[in-house]
Amino acid sequence: MINNGHEPIDLRAALDSFDALWSPRIAARVNDYDVRVAKVAGEHIWHAHDDTDEFFLVLDGELAIALRDGEPAAAGGPGAERVVTLPKGSVFVVPRGVEHKPSSSAGASILMFEPAGTLTVGDRHDPIPAHVDATTGHGLG
Repeated sequence: MINNGHEPIDLRAALDSFDALWSPRIAARVNDYDVRVAKVAGEHIWHAHDDTDEFFLVLDGELAIALRDGEPAAAGGPGAERVVTLPKGSVFVVPRGVEHKPSSSAGASILMFEPAGTLTVGDRHDPIPAHVDATTGHGLG
């Protein structure tokens, strides 16, 4: 079920409705964008979204996002790495085309805005381990 503005969404209840990590649920749709919530712990994978930025809001816990700035390593560039740390209540936008790897050592709950149909592992990515759900998002309930 995707909420299109007919009823309010209780984000805590939405997050309580599933246990899977790195497997976002679509809480609502705004124009052509999904509003996704996810529970995360451990590491995701290095990936990039070539045609879209990715918005993160930390609802609970702390999220780290490793970034490879400059020319992507896949294009022969240096792919210099840095890490941004997002405590609860922080927002960050990963620009389109930037390789990134989210992680959370203690676990976190996050909200993301992405164009509908955007794959969670991006257009370019490392091999996908079993704990990462390569999806365009699941409905709630």
